[in-house]
Amino acid sequence: MAAAAAAAAVGGPQPPQPELPAPGLALDKAATAAHLKAALSRPDNRAGAEELQALLERVLSAERPLTAAADGEEAAVAGGGGGPGAAEEEALEWCKCLLAGGGGYDEFCAAVRAYDPAALCGLVWTANFVAYRCRTCGISPCMSLCAECFHQGDHTGHDFNMFRSQAGGACDCGDSNVMRESGFCKRHQIKSSSNIPCVPKDLLMMSEFVLPRFIFCLIQYLREGYNEPADVPSEKDLNKVLQLLEPQISFLEDLTKMGGAMRSVLTQVLTNQQNYKDLTSGLGENACAKKSHEKYLIALKSSGLTYPEDKLVYGIQEPSAGTSTLAAQGFAGATGTLGQLDSSDEEDQDGSQGLGKRKRVKLSSSTKDQSIMDVLKHKSFLEELLFWTIKYEFPQKMVTFLLNMLPDQEYKVAFTKTFVQHYAFIMKTLKKSHESDTMSNRIVHISVQLFSNEELARQVTEECQLLDIMVTVLLYMMESCLIKSELQDEENSLHVVVNCGEALLKNNTYWPLVSDFINILSHQSVAKRFLEDHGLLVTWMNFVSFFQGMNLNKRELNEHVEFESQTYYAAFAAELEACAQPMWGLLSHCKVRETQEYTRNVVRYCLEALQDWFDAINFVDEPAPNQVTFHLPLHRYYAMFLSKAVKCQELDLDSVLPDQEMLMKLMIHPLQIQASLAEIHSNMWVRNGLQIKGQAMTYVQSHFCNSMIDPDIYLLQVCASRLDPDYFISSVFERFKVVDLLTMASQHQNTVLDAEHERSMLEGALTFLVILLSLRLHLGMSDDEILRAEMVAQLCMNDRTHSSLLDLIPENPNPKSGIIPGSYSFESVLSAVADFKAPVFEPGGSMQQGMYTPKAEVWDQEFDPVMVILRTVYRRDVQSAMDRYTAFLKQSGKFPGNPWPPYKKRTPLHPSYKGLMRLLHCKTLHIVLFTLLYKILMDHQNLSEHVLCMVLYLIELGLENSAEEESDEEASVCGPERCHDSWFPGSNLVSNMRHFINYVRVRVPETAPEVKRDSLASTSSDSLSSLQSSRRPKVLQRENSGTAQVFSLVAERRKKFQEIINRSSSEANQVVRPKTSSKWSAPGSAPQLTTAILEIKESILSLLIKLHHKLSGKQNSYYPPWLDDIEILIQPEIPKYNHGDGITAVERILLKAALQSRMNKRIIEEICRKVTPPVPPKKITAAEKKTLDKEERRQKARERQQKLLAEFASRQKSFMETAMDVDSPENDIPMEITTAEPQVSEAVYDCVICGQSGPSSEDRPTGLVVLLQASSVLGQCRDNIEPKKLPITEEEQIYPWDTCAAVHDVRLSLLQRYFKDSSCLLAVSIGWEGGVYVQTCGHTLHIDCHKSYMESLRNDQVLQGFSVDKGEFTCPLCRQFANSVLPCYPGSNVESNLWQRPSNKSIQDLIKEVEELQGRPGAFPVSISSETNLSKEMESVMKDIKNTTQKKYRDYSKTPGSPDNDFLFMYSVARTNLELELIHRGGNLCSGGASTAGKRSCLNQLFHVLALHMRLYSIDSEYNPWRKLTQLVEEVNSQQGNEEQQPEVPILYHDVTSLLLIQILMMPQPLRKDHFTCIVKVLFTLLYTQALVALSVKCNEEDRSAWKHTGALKKNTCDAEKSHEVLLSFVISELSKGKLYHEEGTQECAMVSPIAWSPESMEKYLQDFCLPFLRITSLLQHHLFGEDLPSCQEEEEFSILSSCLGLLPTFYQTEHPFISASCLDWPVPAFDIISQWCFEINSFTERHAEQGKALLIQEARWKLPHLLQLPENYNTIFQYYHRKTCSVCTKVPKDPAVCLVCGTFVCLKGLCCKQQSYCECVLHSQNCGAGTGIFLLINASVIIIIRGHRFCLWGSVYLDAHGEEDRDLRRGKPLYICKERYKVLEQQWISHTFDHINKRWGPHYNGL
Repeated sequence: MAAAAAAAAVGGPQPPQPELPAPGLALDKAATAAHLKAALSRPDNRAGAEELQALLERVLSAERPLTAAADGEEAAVAGGGGGPGAAEEEALEWCKCLLAGGGGYDEFCAAVRAYDPAALCGLVWTANFVAYRCRTCGISPCMSLCAECFHQGDHTGHDFNMFRSQAGGACDCGDSNVMRESGFCKRHQIKSSSNIPCVPKDLLMMSEFVLPRFIFCLIQYLREGYNEPADVPSEKDLNKVLQLLEPQISFLEDLTKMGGAMRSVLTQVLTNQQNYKDLTSGLGENACAKKSHEKYLIALKSSGLTYPEDKLVYGIQEPSAGTSTLAAQGFAGATGTLGQLDSSDEEDQDGSQGLGKRKRVKLSSSTKDQSIMDVLKHKSFLEELLFWTIKYEFPQKMVTFLLNMLPDQEYKVAFTKTFVQHYAFIMKTLKKSHESDTMSNRIVHISVQLFSNEELARQVTEECQLLDIMVTVLLYMMESCLIKSELQDEENSLHVVVNCGEALLKNNTYWPLVSDFINILSHQSVAKRFLEDHGLLVTWMNFVSFFQGMNLNKRELNEHVEFESQTYYAAFAAELEACAQPMWGLLSHCKVRETQEYTRNVVRYCLEALQDWFDAINFVDEPAPNQVTFHLPLHRYYAMFLSKAVKCQELDLDSVLPDQEMLMKLMIHPLQIQASLAEIHSNMWVRNGLQIKGQAMTYVQSHFCNSMIDPDIYLLQVCASRLDPDYFISSVFERFKVVDLLTMASQHQNTVLDAEHERSMLEGALTFLVILLSLRLHLGMSDDEILRAEMVAQLCMNDRTHSSLLDLIPENPNPKSGIIPGSYSFESVLSAVADFKAPVFEPGGSMQQGMYTPKAEVWDQEFDPVMVILRTVYRRDVQSAMDRYTAFLKQSGKFPGNPWPPYKKRTPLHPSYKGLMRLLHCKTLHIVLFTLLYKILMDHQNLSEHVLCMVLYLIELGLENSAEEESDEEASVCGPERCHDSWFPGSNLVSNMRHFINYVRVRVPETAPEVKRDSLASTSSDSLSSLQSSRRPKVLQRENSGTAQVFSLVAERRKKFQEIINRSSSEANQVVRPKTSSKWSAPGSAPQLTTAILEIKESILSLLIKLHHKLSGKQNSYYPPWLDDIEILIQPEIPKYNHGDGITAVERILLKAALQSRMNKRIIEEICRKVTPPVPPKKITAAEKKTLDKEERRQKARERQQKLLAEFASRQKSFMETAMDVDSPENDIPMEITTAEPQVSEAVYDCVICGQSGPSSEDRPTGLVVLLQASSVLGQCRDNIEPKKLPITEEEQIYPWDTCAAVHDVRLSLLQRYFKDSSCLLAVSIGWEGGVYVQTCGHTLHIDCHKSYMESLRNDQVLQGFSVDKGEFTCPLCRQFANSVLPCYPGSNVESNLWQRPSNKSIQDLIKEVEELQGRPGAFPVSISSETNLSKEMESVMKDIKNTTQKKYRDYSKTPGSPDNDFLFMYSVARTNLELELIHRGGNLCSGGASTAGKRSCLNQLFHVLALHMRLYSIDSEYNPWRKLTQLVEEVNSQQGNEEQQPEVPILYHDVTSLLLIQILMMPQPLRKDHFTCIVKVLFTLLYTQALVALSVKCNEEDRSAWKHTGALKKNTCDAEKSHEVLLSFVISELSKGKLYHEEGTQECAMVSPIAWSPESMEKYLQDFCLPFLRITSLLQHHLFGEDLPSCQEEEEFSILSSCLGLLPTFYQTEHPFISASCLDWPVPAFDIISQWCFEINSFTERHAEQGKALLIQEARWKLPHLLQLPENYNTIFQYYHRKTCSVCTKVPKDPAVCLVCGTFVCLKGLCCKQQSYCECVLHSQNCGAGTGIFLLINASVIIIIRGHRFCLWGSVYLDAHGEEDRDLRRGKPLYICKERYKVLEQQWISHTFDHINKRWGPHYNGL
C-alpha cells in the first residue's frame, strides 16, 4: 500500500526536485542515493538531511488514493488494484537503495551481517513448527530450541522431547537467563566470547535517516486502514489492509534478520520519543498528517481508552483529579461522558448470553484503578505499533517482526514495558475478538518470551506495577460474567460467582492472561513481592471467591433434566487454571522456614475471604439439601497453605487455625462433596443426566485430584483432629443420610433415603471414614513416599505403559515444583516397584506395547486398597485391582480363596495431627461399630461384605492407634453426663471391646417382630431395672416431632454446635434441643413407632468370635492361638495373617486385642470356653424371612449372571482368537477339500450356511469362500541381496529398474517389437504387477445359500466395514474377509486315483495323446454347452477374477480385446498363485509338507475354472508350441512367407514355466498323471537347452572354443545326449553359425564374468537355472494330484524334486555325484531338435544382432521381496521428510507420507496432488501395489494400509525406550525401530493377510 502513495507522488506531474530524474532506472536511484549519502557524510549535513526528507516525503507520502476514498472498502480495493502494486514496489526499491547508500542492496546486507554480535539465536517460529525442549538444560519450563540449534548442541542422555509448537515461539539458544550454557549449540557458544569489530559509522548512517519515515509511513497506513464502524470491524476489512501491508512488514522483518547491528538501529528508531513527537503530533500544516492523527484519536476512544491530552484537541472537559473521563466498562454506577461508547460491547455480550438463563450481575466497583484500565499514552513508534498490532488482533507478520527484535537487550526491556502498559487493552480486545483462539495463541507467543526471563520480570514488576496490572485485569475480565450465587440461601444470597455458560469461560478465553500470571509467579523474586503485598492478596482472594461455589448442581427429584449442560468442563478448567495453578506457583516459594510470614499472610486473608463468603450466603450450620458444588477454591487455598506450613515451614498448626465455630463451618462443604460422591455412585442423581457422573469422575481424576479431592480430605482431617470426635462422627453419618439405619432393630424407617440406596450410602460413609483415618498424603509422608504410593496404586489397577503412568500420577501442577515426570526420582521409584514387560507379538493378534507390572513384593507388602479407592475414576478399577491381587495370591500359593483387601501399616502421623486418632476412640464410633457387627451377625438386610470389611478395618485401625495405657477409663466418668455412658464406660476402644451390653431399648415400627416380645422382657424385673439404671435408651425421641425416629448421634451433634455458639456454661449442661428441620420428620403415612427392649448380652469381642464361627460355617471354630504357642504374643508380626479373607481378619484383630491388654486376653479365652452355639436369629418372622431370602436370592442371581456373562465372554474370546489366528498353522481349520481317501467315491462338502453336507453338483454347485486381490508383491522382487534402504538424503534415490516387474515389462515390449503379437503373448507370463491372488479360509457353502446370505447383508445397514455392493462379505463361520466364491468342480476321486496309476506307454505315445487331447475341444464335459448353474458360476467367478485387477494389468496385446489377451491373463493367474505360494514357503521347497499357505490355497479349484475357460480359446495347431517341442519341422515351412509378416517367437525365447501352464490348462480336466509327467519331461529338454545357451553366452571366447572341442570328442559316446559337455559344445557350434556371439566388442568384455568355469561350477549353474521351474512344477503336481512334497537339504533340492517329478529314471544310482543332464529324456534326437531351435535364433540375429542376447532367457536371480530397510532412529526419517516439499506444488505438505514398498514421497489428503478425484496416496497404492499401499505417515510415526477402497491404521514400527508407540509424536521422545514389528508387517504384506488380521477398516472415499 505504501506504494500507492509513491505512485501518486513519484509518477505525478510535479517533481519537486528538478535535479532528480524521473524514476524508473535503478541506476538513477543508486546515483541519487550515493549523492545523498555523500551529502550527509559532510560535517555540515543539514542540506543533505533536508534533501533526503523531501525525497522521502514524496516517495513515502500518505497522499494517495486511499485517503480519497470515503470508506475503507473502496480504499482497500483501490490499493489492491493492479496499478498501485507496481508503485508499491517502487517505494520499497527506493528505501533499499537509500539504505545501501548507492551500493548494491545485497552487498549492503552482507556487510551489515558481518557485524552481528548477537549471541542469541532468537529464531521466531509460528504455530505447527517442530521445536525441541530439553528439561535438563532449561532454567525456565518454557525454554525451547529450534531443530538446528538442538542438533548442533550436545543433549545425549538428557530429558528432552520434540514438540509441535501450538502458539509459536522463539529459540532460546544463547540466552543464559532461560537455559544453561552447557546446552548452547556450537554457533552460539563461540559468538558469546569472541569480539566483533565496531560498526563503521557510515555503514548504517542512511538507515538512521530513512527508517523513522518508513515506520511512520507504516503507522499512517495502519491508522488509515482502520475504520471504526458502528459494529465490530469485520475480519475482512482488517485482513485486506494487512494483505496490502505485507511487503512493508516483510521488509522490516528482513531488516531484523541482518543481525545485531541493524537491530540496534531499529531499536533507536522505535524507542526514540523525539522522532515520534515530531512526526506524529498532527499539529503541522500537513492536512494529511492531521487527518491521520484524528483517526488515531478516534480509534483510541472507541477502544474505551482516553488519551491524556485529549483536551488539547477536542476540548473535552478536564478529567477531575483521580477519576478518569471514561466510565469503567461494564460497571453500573459510574457515569461518564463517553459511557455510551461501551454499549455496543454490552449488548453484544448480553445477546450471546441465552444459555446462562440468569441475569448477569454488575458490581459497582470503586476499587478499580482507572489508570490501569483506561488510560493509554503513546510516546514512541514502538508503543503505537503495538497498539495497532493489538487493534488488528495480532497479525502474524507483525508479531514475528516484534519478536525478531528481541535479541536486542535494550529493545527487549522497552518492548516488555510497552506490552505491560497495553495489558488491559489486550484483555479488552481479546474479549471482543471473534477469533479468540488464534489471538490467544499469538498473545502467549509474545508474552512467554518476555515473562519467562526472571530478571526482566522482576524489573517490570518493580518499575511498572506488573502484578497490580495483572491481578486487576484478571479481576476486571471475570467481573463481566458474574451472576448471583444460588448456593444455600437463594433469595438473600449476596455472593456472586462466574457463570460457566459464558463464552469467556466456555472457550477458555482467559487462558493467555492466567498463563502469563502463572509464568511470572514462577519467579521467586516476583512471587515474594506478591506474597508481601497485603492489598494484592486481598484482591486476589476476592478474585478466587468468584469461583467459590460456581456451577452449582441441584438434585432432580421428579423427572430427568431436559438439557444436560456441559458447563462443568468450563468450571473444572477454570478452577484448575485460574485458581489452583497460581496457588501451586505460590506454594513452590514457601518451602523454607524463613517464608513463614508469607504463609501467615495468605492464611489470614484466605480465612477473611471465607468468613465473608459464609456471611454472604447466610450460612449457619446446616447445608441446603440436594445441592452440591465441586468448586471450593478458597477452602483449598487454605488447606494447601496449612499443609505447606506444617510440612516445610515448621509452623505451629494451632497458630494458624481459627476458632471451633469456624472449623465446624469449614468442614461442612468439603464433607458435603464426599457425601454427594457416594450419592452419585449410588445412582441417586441419575435424573441429572450423565454430566453429574462426569463431575464426580473429574473431581478425582489424576490431573485434578491434588488440587481438589486431596486438599478437601486434608482439610477434613485437620477439622477432625481439632473438633470433638463424637460431633465429627455423627456429622459424617448424618451427611451420608444413614443415621436411621444404625439401629439394633431389624426394621427401621429412613426418612431421607430410599431403601435401595441405603447399603451403598452406608458403604460410602464407612469407606470415607477409612480413607480419612488412613490417608497420610499431607500428614507426614515424604514426597518420595507419596510418589511411590501413587505409582503402586496405579500399577495395581492395571499394567501401565510408561507414558500413561506419567499421565496418571498427579504431579504437582506447577512445572517448577520439583517432581517432574521423568525426573530421577520417578524413574528410580518405577524401577523399584515394577518390572518391565517388553512388547510382545502374537501372530494375527494385536501388538502389545511395553508395559510395567508390579513386582511380587509390591503385591505382598505395598498393595494399598485405600489408595486405590481414592484414585479410581471408574469403580471397575477397584475390582480389577482386587482381581489381580487375588491372582497373585493364588499364583504364589499365599492364599487360595477370595481374599479381602489387605490391611496396610501406615506412615506415622505428624505430631500436629495426632488428634485425628481420637475419632477411633470415641463412644459414638464404638456404638456404630457394635451396632453394625450385631446387625451383620443377625443377618439384617442391607448389609454387605464390604460393610463388614470396613467395620473390621476401623476396629483394626483403632487397635493399631490406641492410647498406650488404659487408665483413662475412670477419668471419663467424672466428666459431664453424656448420653452414651449407658453403652460404654470410657472412650478407649481396647477396653470398650470387652464391655458387655445387656439390654437396649429401640424404637421400632409396630409391625416389627421385636414388639411381640416386649411384655416378656418387661416381666423380668432385672432387665427393667438394668434399663432404668442406664437412663438413656439407644434412640432419643425428639420432643417436638412425635414420629421421627432419630439416632441420638444427631441430637448429640446439634447440642455440640449449640454449646459452642452459646458459649455459656450454664446452658451447656442442659440438653439444648435446636429447631428440628423439616428434613427429619417422617412422612405422615409412616406406621406408629413403639419402644421395644432388646436383649443383647454381647460385647464387641464376643460378636467377633461369633462372626468367626459364622464366616467359617463351623461352631467354635475360633481357638486362641496363644494357648498353643505362647511365642505369638511376643513377636506378633506373623506373615500368615497378612493375606486372607474375613476369617483371617477376625483372627488378626482378636490377636491384636489380646496383645493390647491382659483383660481382653482373659475374656477371649473365657468366651471360647463357653462353647457357644451360634445365636439363633431372634425369631425372624416369616414375612421378614421372605424379604431377606428375596434379597439374598437376588444377590446370588446377580452374581451367577455376572459369572455366566464372564464365562461367555471368555469363551467367545477364545473362539475368536482361534478363528482369527491366520498365521499360526496349528489352530488353522483343516481344509476340507484335500483329496479324500480312495474308498470315498465323491468329495463331500459342508455348507457353513445351511449346514448340509453333500457333493458339489451341476445343478447345486458348492463353492469355496475366497478373497481375490490384485497383488504386486512378485513384481517387487529384486535381484540383489542387499535390501534397499529408505532414502534419507537427497542423494539416495530408489529406481525401480531392477525390480522383477520392470524387467519382465521390458522383455515383453522387446518381444512385441520384433515378433508376431499373438506369439509374444504365449512366450511370457504377466501378473508380476497386478496379478490376481486367490486365497481361501477353507470353508465351503452352496452358491445359492451364498446369494441369499448376500441379500441379507445388503439389507443390514449395520455392517459398514466392507462394501456389499462390491460383493464383499465375511465368511459366515470364521468371519474372515472374502469377496467371491470359487465353484468346486464335481468329480469323483476314484477316477483321479485311476488317472494317477503309472502306465507303461512310451514317451512317444504319450506325446501323441497329449497333442490329440489338446486339439480336441469336444473333450469337454458335454454339459458345458448347455448352460448349467455350475457353468454360470464358473463364468461369473472368472469375471470377478478379471475385475479384481485394473485394465492396464490385463491388456498387453497390441490389438485391444484380442482373445490372446484373455488367454495370457488366465494362465498368468495360475502362475501368480504358484509363484506367491513359493514365496510364502520361503522361496524354495526344502521344508516340504503342506505349508500354512498350502492350507489356504485353492489352486485345484482355480485350475478347473481356468482350464474350462482356456479351452474356449483353442490354439491353432499350426502355432501350438507343443509341435515345435516334439517334432522336427521341414525347414521349407519356416522360411515361407517370412517377408510379409513378423516371425513367431523362437522357442528358445519362450518362458518354460508359461509353456507348462499353457500345456496343462489346454488339457481336458482332470488330467492324467502320466500326461503331466510327459509334458514336464518334454519341457525340461527345452529348459536345459536354454540353460546351455545362457551359459555359453556368459563365458568368453577362449572358454567357448575349448568347450567346443572337448565336447565334440565325446559326441559319439553312448549317452552323449545326457552329457552336458557334449550338448554344450553342440549348442556353441550351432550358434556360432549366427551372429549371437559376434558383437562382443570391447564394451561387452566388462560384462563377461572373469571366473574360470570348472565342471562343478557349470553343473551348479545349470541346476540353479532349472530349479525355479522344478519348484513350480512340483507345487503344481502337489496341488493337482495331492502328492506330498518331500523335505530336503538345500543342496539336494534339485535331485529330490526331479525324482519326485519322474524326470529321473528309477534305476538311477545316487552314489556318484549327481549330474543334472541325467534327467533329460529327449523325445526326438537331441542334436536335430537343438539345431532346429538354434536355427530360429540365428535367423533372428542375422537382422537384429544386438537384441539377440538381450532376449535370451537368463537364469532366475530373484530374491524374496522385502519392504525397504528403515533407519534405526526415527528422527533421521522425520528430519528429512517433514520439511521435504511436494514435487507437484513445491509446498511442504501438511501430512507427508512415504511408501514403504518403493520409497515414493506422497502427500496424504493433499489436494494439490489430486487427479480425477483421487488423492495421491490412493493413486500411488494403485500404481505401486495394484490397490495395496503401505505408507509411513511422517508426522504421526504411524503406518497406514490402503487396501482397495478401504484403509486402516496399522500401528507403528517405531517405539520409544519404554516400548511404546508415540502416535502423532505427541510426547516427542526419541523412537527406535522395532524389528519384530516390522517383520510382522512385512509378513502380512507378503502373505496378503492385511484383510484378515487388521480389524478396524474404514472406507477412504479416495480422499487419502
